[in-house]
Amino acid sequence: MSIYGIIIHTQRQELQERLQQEQIIERDAFSSFQKLLSSSLVKVITGVRRCGKSILCAQLLKGKKYGYINFDDEKLTGIAPSELDKVLEAVYEVYGQIDFLFLDEVQNIDAWELFVNRLQRQGLNLIVTGSNAKLLSKELATHLTGRHIALELFPFSFREFLKYKKKGLRADTGEEMGLLKRELQEYLEKGGFPEILREPSPSTYLNSLYSTIITKDILMRHRIRFARTFRDLASYVITNFSQEVSYNKLKNIFNLGSDHTTKNYLHYLEETYLLFLIEKFSYKKKESLLENKKSYVIDTGMITAVGFQFSDSLSRFYENIVAVELLRKRAINIDQEIYYWKNAQQEEVDFVVKKKLKVTQLIQVSYSLREESTRKRELRALLKASKELYCNNLLVITSEQEGEETIEWFGIKGTIRYIPLWKWLLHEPELILTGDLS
Repeated sequence: MSIYGIIIHTQRQELQERLQQEQIIERDAFSSFQKLLSSSLVKVITGVRRCGKSILCAQLLKGKKYGYINFDDEKLTGIAPSELDKVLEAVYEVYGQIDFLFLDEVQNIDAWELFVNRLQRQGLNLIVTGSNAKLLSKELATHLTGRHIALELFPFSFREFLKYKKKGLRADTGEEMGLLKRELQEYLEKGGFPEILREPSPSTYLNSLYSTIITKDILMRHRIRFARTFRDLASYVITNFSQEVSYNKLKNIFNLGSDHTTKNYLHYLEETYLLFLIEKFSYKKKESLLENKKSYVIDTGMITAVGFQFSDSLSRFYENIVAVELLRKRAINIDQEIYYWKNAQQEEVDFVVKKKLKVTQLIQVSYSLREESTRKRELRALLKASKELYCNNLLVITSEQEGEETIEWFGIKGTIRYIPLWKWLLHEPELILTGDLS
């Protein structure tokens, strides 16, 4: 057996062992991804490291004749493009005749897109995974135009988290409701990376994962000279989650040369899925691009691992969870866009959901509305945004409150629905963005 044959054979065994040892659940995205499996287009699944891409792909290919290459293996990292044909030869040596080829973490290989493009033309059905969103999309747009399907996978949703722990999704009794709230607390603190549910020390695991992403996927890939400065900036932005990001402010805090450098650093964090930036809503795209963005972290467990105390701001944790859930649902409904809204008086609505030209829902997130000043601030902004954006679908997500009320302030009247976070998170994925939460 060739040296590449030995590597592919070892990878095959490692994947089989993972599938046998790990508890595997059907992900929320499974059925929608499965429908695309028979397509001749290249299936490109991106997402943050360790969110379960490899396991999902193995599930999708169960019972199929497929070959597997893991390019995150140090024995293949940095392999010359001219050697890829030898690796492919080794796949047939190990697997025999195949109908599908599964290429894992393919962004580690130079000119991978040309290799994939050639294999697709030759008739192979390909599934490609990567942990770099922007890199993949740029290369795909250049070399695989019209011949690929781009899909995204996130860490466990709350529904998946409960499914993995074999917990019920219903709250028909006080006991069930109390247990669900307890599980939500754990989900908020630990996050949704699949392996944290098996790890004795989740914070240690998440710290290691964070360090790997920063070092391997950003510092080394982009050859950043001032590594300490970048690490400090990344930590600062992540611990200031659910807040506006000012390029100029970050430039001054970290003594960076220009706003351009700051934008690049944040762009690198976005590429790896550690960070998401949401634009301020405006009907004029240019205005939206010039305004500050709000930043959210891929996983709340990652926030606590970096050093932020969970108890310091429950509302911000709630808002981050909602942001990621909206982005997760947007991944299966690409017509949807997510923004935040802010007026000249600095009144703010956390999320604006837009489909094509129409704003379909406004969402405010607050851990508690018990303080009258908080209630007035949140609802006043929601009503003003409702009038300005011609949207009557108004939702407030809190820790406890549920129901509906019609209120009128400053001559603006609106009906507002309230729903606890745990209940909102348990709705079927396709209902989150439509607002059909009945």
